[in-house]
Formats: sequence, C-alpha cells, structure tokens
Amino acid sequence: MKKNISKAKKTQQVKQRKARRRQNAKGMKKVAATPQGTVKEPTQQLESWGGRRVTIGLDLGDRKSKYCVFDGEGYLKESDVVTESDAMKATFGAMKPCRIALEVGTHSLWVSALLKGLGHEVIVANAREVRAISKSKKKNDKLDARKLARLAHADPQLLSPIQHRSMKAQMDLLKVRARAGLVEARTGLVNMVRGLVKSHGQRIQKCDTDSMSAELLRGLDEGLIEALKPAMRVIEKLTEQIEQYDKQVEELAKKYPETQLLRQVSGVGPLISTAYVLTLEDPERFTKSRHVGGYLGLTPAQRDSGDSQPQLRITKEGDCYVRTLLVQGAQYILGPHGPDSDLRRWGLKLVGGGSKREKRRAVVAVARKLAILLHRLWKTGEIYEPLRNSQAAA
Repeated sequence: MKKNISKAKKTQQVKQRKARRRQNAKGMKKVAATPQGTVKEPTQQLESWGGRRVTIGLDLGDRKSKYCVFDGEGYLKESDVVTESDAMKATFGAMKPCRIALEVGTHSLWVSALLKGLGHEVIVANAREVRAISKSKKKNDKLDARKLARLAHADPQLLSPIQHRSMKAQMDLLKVRARAGLVEARTGLVNMVRGLVKSHGQRIQKCDTDSMSAELLRGLDEGLIEALKPAMRVIEKLTEQIEQYDKQVEELAKKYPETQLLRQVSGVGPLISTAYVLTLEDPERFTKSRHVGGYLGLTPAQRDSGDSQPQLRITKEGDCYVRTLLVQGAQYILGPHGPDSDLRRWGLKLVGGGSKREKRRAVVAVARKLAILLHRLWKTGEIYEPLRNSQAAA
C-alpha cells in the first residue's frame, strides 16, 4: 500500500514540475545563467531599454537572421527577423539608435546601409579575423549573434571592422564583375572543348581565346563537330558580349578621371585602373601606400615566435579579383613585350635563375609593387617616370 502511495506522489510531482515549466515558458520568466550570460524578462517594449546602453548582435542568414540585444550584464531579447528590407525596417526602425554588429557577407552591404539610414551605429565585422566565431567548435546562429553583441559591446576593434564601398561604386563595379563572370565561363568552355577533342586523339589549332570559333572544328571527325559545334557557338556569343562589356568599361573609366593617372603605367589599362579605383574608392583610407599591398592580400602572412620566423605564403586577403588583375599586369610588365622600367628591372632581378618558383615569386612581388605605385600616383597626382630611379643613380 505504501509503495502505491509513493508512486502516486512521484507521478503527481512530475506532473506539477511539467506544469510549472509550461507556465514559465508562457510567462517568459528569467532562465538560469549560462556561460554566455542570462536572458532577462523584458519589462517593456523593444523600443526602449530604460536608458541603458545596449548592443545588438545580428547574424545574417539567407532567409532568416538571428539578433540578440545585450546590455553588458545579460541578454534582454533574442529573436529572428526575415532577411528582407521591409522586415528589417519594421524590427530595427522601432528601436532607439544603438550599436549593431554584423558579419561581412552577401547581405551585409544593403543591410548595413539600411540600418545606418535608421540612425544606428553599424559595425561590419571581418569574418576571417573573428576566430571566436569562424573557428568555434560550437557554432550556431544564436551563439554567433551573442558573440557579436558581446564583442561589439566590449571593444568594436575586436571585430576588425571593414568599410563597405558606396552604393554608387558598387553599382559601377557590377559591369566589371559581370565581365569577369563571362570571361570565366568562356575559359571553362574553351578548356572543356579542347579537353574533349584531345580525349579522341585530335587537337584544335592554337589560337587566342578571342579567336575561338566553330571554324576551328574543320578537319575533325564528324561526330566531334556535331557534338561540339553548339558549344563553340556559345563561346562566340560570350566573346561578343565580353567585347560589349569592354566598351562599357572604357566609357566607365571616363567617369573617373583618376584612372588616367594609373594608366600611365604600362600594363595598366581601363579594366585594371577602373577596378582598382572602384575597389579602393578613397585613396585617403591608407596613410601609407605600402598598406595597399596588405589590403589586397599581396603580403606574406606572419607567424613569428621568438627566433622562429618562417616564410609563409601571401595572405590572399581582400578583393581576389583586383589581386588577379594586378598579377596579370605584373606578368605583362615582366613579359617579352613589357617596356623597360625600374619596376621591370627590379622584377627581373628577382627571377634570378629562372626557375618556375622564382618566376612566380617575382610576379607576385611586382604585383605588390604595382599596387603601391598605383596608389601613390593616385594620391599625389604625379607624372609617372618609368626610369626615374635608374636615371637618378646614373
């Protein structure tokens, strides 16, 4: 009989605990402290936090984003918002101006512009530098939003904040990016066609990519011609569109007179100069021209400790497309058609014995020098003298 009574009591106690949990969940009672902090019961509307300085961490997702409101002691609010402009305005437009931290990404450009327009202080974190988030073993949207809020509340510099380009520069840069996409697609098709022909023991004659056409299939087996002719037609169409983009980039360069200063250097045409100007946007962002090399990821990474100073590869940070264009410019400068200049002479000395590794290192080094030189010309407006150092030494 006693056993039955004890079992009944235990069952009743379990039911009571479950009822209390449901009641707490409905009433939004304060939950137990966690290593990340506590969630406090919101006593008032989201627009006001009793005069306390709050920081919001916003983890952007493609469809939904997670945000967390932090006041230095605990989390006042955690919720979701649809990653659309109307939803963002409705959620953050009702708040008093505060500091909002988010990571750089696909949506960070328009979201940061929208939040600034609502009067908030916006910090766009460099995702590669915030290792507490990117390299965390326990990672989800909720924890990422919490960490962004806590780091921004303590010291915004811990987030290694980045500066987005203006919407005008971003729109102009679309033409350059679209051209790059077509070039990449054409290169992939050309490689595919040549590879398929080789796999059948035949070859297409050598030519520039711009000259690739269906006429080059003459002399191949009928089966190959029938299978690859549509692909060659697509390549021809892509070449026509790329030529149209080249004309648009030429016209775009006229809108930015500073590109003429950069085009004084051999190997720098309208494409490189326009992409460079639109990507950096403001030369005054860099106190020294040499900082541009690091900004574009053309400087070696460092991992020094005591007497250990290992030689590492370049960081490859920043804009990869502009870095690729600078490397192409460096290859022209060091190539057989590059005119004589101090930069060319310096690069050829680095080539040394002429091994492939030495040539690659020389190209990257010249690309870094080229990035620095272009910034210097842009900032000072000087007339470029290709052999200035050599003439001074003589």
